[in-house]
Amino acid sequence: MRKYRFFPAAALAAILPFTASPALSADRSLTVYTYESFIADWGPGPKIEAAFEAECGCDLKWVGIADGVALLNRLKLEGEKAEAGIVLGLDTNLVAEAKATGLFEAHGLDTGAVSVPGNFSDEVFIPYDYGHFAVVYDSEAISTPPASLKELVEGDPEQKIVIQDPRTSTPGLGLLLWMKSVYGDDAAQAWEKLSGRVLTVTPGWSEAYGLFTSGEAPMVLSYTTSPAYHMVAEDTERYQAAEFSEGHYLQIEVAGLLANAPEKDLARQFLSFMMTPGFQNEIPTNNWMMPAAPVTMDLPQAFATLVSPERTFLYSPEEVAENRAAWIDEWLGAMSR
Repeated sequence: MRKYRFFPAAALAAILPFTASPALSADRSLTVYTYESFIADWGPGPKIEAAFEAECGCDLKWVGIADGVALLNRLKLEGEKAEAGIVLGLDTNLVAEAKATGLFEAHGLDTGAVSVPGNFSDEVFIPYDYGHFAVVYDSEAISTPPASLKELVEGDPEQKIVIQDPRTSTPGLGLLLWMKSVYGDDAAQAWEKLSGRVLTVTPGWSEAYGLFTSGEAPMVLSYTTSPAYHMVAEDTERYQAAEFSEGHYLQIEVAGLLANAPEKDLARQFLSFMMTPGFQNEIPTNNWMMPAAPVTMDLPQAFATLVSPERTFLYSPEEVAENRAAWIDEWLGAMSR
């Protein structure tokens, strides 16, 4: 996931008389719906666009939508009128609900190159990256960060955290599921306690992280990989992820093919490209997540210093689809008390 700052030219082949080269034509185009930070100037989108266009001879068009849950909400509103061929930026917590829309179809591709924790595999959605959610804190503002979800919930209400809305944000939904994984039937009481520490709830990740780095709050819900950005791009270890004794919730981000895709062959070509180093090399140091398929680059040393959770939580897509609405209602009720 994430935004942290707030073509190659192909050689022309000789053209034979009375022939046209499809590879050199940009008449074909592919529209991809994704979240906004993916296609920011400093995100992976521009580099991936250049690499794929050099391979396909097509025009790759991005449409940015605030965050992953908002992306699914837009698809539900547009239905079969959606202009995209590919949707990139949902996660496994949303795939059952996305399939239920009837808007996606099986990709029909070999996904043997993909490897993610838990070995998630699906006939419709293909993982492209993954990461664990974490509370990221400012070490200049907090000397002893929470060491568990319990310590976060019951800690000093003067030390604030910014979180995201589970109705619009995949990180916000991830925290909701993390709390449910640890607290179960007592989640509502835990949310009520935590609400005193919440500075604000933002629609998406970018807004929350911007408030955090501008000093509005000393903690934010983000990822175990977030500190790598600051170490690599800013040469600072100021921002760190707190390791929680109960474990951390996993996010696996996915992409899928829309049944009404105008250029299905081109859309499948993009999904195949997504599993190659041309795409995957851009994930670690531009999306600041872990790649889901092999890369041909060495990860910066900063990645070796990151929190590596001993225990991982992850509900099945079916469990999330069955319970998401009720658990969000529970969250809304607890946070409003």
